[in-house]
Amino acid sequence: MDKKSYYVNVIEAKDGKMGEVMNFNFGGHHDLGDMAEKARQAGWFVKDKHAKEFVLAMRFMHHVMKKNPDAQIFKDFAPQFEAFKQTVKAQLGCSDCGCNK
Repeated sequence: MDKKSYYVNVIEAKDGKMGEVMNFNFGGHHDLGDMAEKARQAGWFVKDKHAKEFVLAMRFMHHVMKKNPDAQIFKDFAPQFEAFKQTVKAQLGCSDCGCNK
């Protein structure tokens, strides 16, 4: 699997001015663009941008939970998130990536 690296830059537009809020690198083997396109094609969302937001939210949440497995805040949520993630992957045809992550 090819490792991919993304640079995330959040900029706030306020009062006609642009200001950087945060930026960070994010990586993994998932092709976020491909995943967003599959989510868009699934027809789950009213707007195409929601497919992009959904994929980023899922990947970010999964990454944080994986890197902090003992965090108390995730204890009750982790099993439900894992089940939801597997359902999403199956419906998008992503379950064949071989990673099971």
